[in-house]
Amino acid sequence: MNKPPLLVSACLLGQPVRYDGHGKALPAPELFELSRRYQLLSICPECQGGLPTPRPAAEISGGDGGDVLDGRARVITQTGQDVSCAFIDGARQALDSAIHHGCRQALLKAKSPSCGNRQIYSGHFDQQLQQGSGVTTALLQRHGIHVFNENEVDRLLLTAKQQA
Repeated sequence: MNKPPLLVSACLLGQPVRYDGHGKALPAPELFELSRRYQLLSICPECQGGLPTPRPAAEISGGDGGDVLDGRARVITQTGQDVSCAFIDGARQALDSAIHHGCRQALLKAKSPSCGNRQIYSGHFDQQLQQGSGVTTALLQRHGIHVFNENEVDRLLLTAKQQA
């Protein structure tokens, strides 16, 4: 039986690609169960977009990921640099990978300006959250790919059982 492909944020697989140079690995039992049911495809849109690790923290200013894609908002680092182009490029590469591998689902990092699927930071570097998605999530969703975050692994695994 072929396992369905699943895009997964590299940081959730423990790779040290986050802005702070660290990973945020899922608990081993979750990783095991995911790898049992899916072909895991590691992505980091920010690295793929050309940003270094570590890098200054970034937040979306003036909207959410969909607004960045549409040119109505920008991704700005804590030092004031506009990194919108790198975020969009990384999102496009993630989408290309998803299409190439036939992904219908993704498991991405919550609250990230790239990968957040429900909430992102406010754009003011004040630790406040707002409703919205990151740039990569917005692009994937526009192409019919369902995005889960690390707090929704049980829901993701339930969909895998239903599809089996």
